[in-house]
Amino acid sequence: MSTDHTQVPVSVVVVNYQGASYLKRCLDRVISQDLVPDEILVVDNASSDGSDQIAALYGGPVRLIEAGGNLGPAGARNLGLEAARNRWVLCLDNDCYLETETLGQLVRAAATDPAVVLVQPRSLFASDPSRVHYDGGTLHHAGLFSLRNWYRPLEEALAGDHGPLQPVDGAVSLCLLVDRDRIQALGAFDPVYFILFEDLDLSYRVRSAGLKILSVPGACVLHDEGTSGVSFRSGARYPAQRFFLHARNRPLYLLKNYSLRALLLTLPSQAIYELAYLALALRHRGFLSWLRGKAAAVALVPQTLSKRAVVQAARVVGDGKLLVAGPLTLTPDAGGKRGTARWLSWALGGLFSLVRPLLG
Repeated sequence: MSTDHTQVPVSVVVVNYQGASYLKRCLDRVISQDLVPDEILVVDNASSDGSDQIAALYGGPVRLIEAGGNLGPAGARNLGLEAARNRWVLCLDNDCYLETETLGQLVRAAATDPAVVLVQPRSLFASDPSRVHYDGGTLHHAGLFSLRNWYRPLEEALAGDHGPLQPVDGAVSLCLLVDRDRIQALGAFDPVYFILFEDLDLSYRVRSAGLKILSVPGACVLHDEGTSGVSFRSGARYPAQRFFLHARNRPLYLLKNYSLRALLLTLPSQAIYELAYLALALRHRGFLSWLRGKAAAVALVPQTLSKRAVVQAARVVGDGKLLVAGPLTLTPDAGGKRGTARWLSWALGGLFSLVRPLLG
């Protein structure tokens, strides 16, 4: 018998770091939801800008949890999940602003199938709500997200919608309703990633374990500027910290999650993409950050192999049913010339078409 999730209390965990310019708007939107959350936990990663004091002023259902240091979004979400008193938890970044009915729509979507453990809304740019940031995605075989409706005008995305709920293989964690109990049973967010790839990693583990992820296009969240020093949307300089995190976290994700067969068969695609990313690093003076990332990944191999054994033991869905050819998601201004981006997508797609029948 299915549970009526509209009668199930929901916790909201807001991850905050240096969010003084975002946090009040974020919390005000949470408090004004049609479906009132049972509790709101603000997990603060040792902010020094006074944003933790903003959260403390709210009182009532808002409770401040001091992380004691900067755990990154992954570690802070895990801390919030541990502290939450409810099974269903909305994980929310401090620069995300819910529309009034969003939480209720996500909760109702979760009630449609007992196998659903992650539900996400459609993310729109706060600076331009007529354009989609993403609304779920697929698992690109080169070890990346292939995001749905990436930077697409909202009118085009609406025209392509096929029903109120969209099953997806990947969810981005900036606004994500989670079944806390089953997510924790799968290892929750891996804190080693800190930020970047932690949601792709969780998505893969959820899907390989035979559980489901839903995107709800009718439920929307506005996403502001992202994490300073990591997020990139436009500009002349690509953040050095992003080069480091991408170079470190992508190989860890691949090693931890892919079957041995998939690791070997997708190796040419992995190598081509890595060369393209290295070229980007060289162009943006990020080679040393890229190199430090690779060195850090090597140091984490023993730990990652231990986690790999757990992931493979829980697997019930093979990589042949999980991994896709594309399209390759490239941030505008970061992907080089359009012709180069098209060639890269074509090359990776062609390679995957050759090996996919062998993945099983």
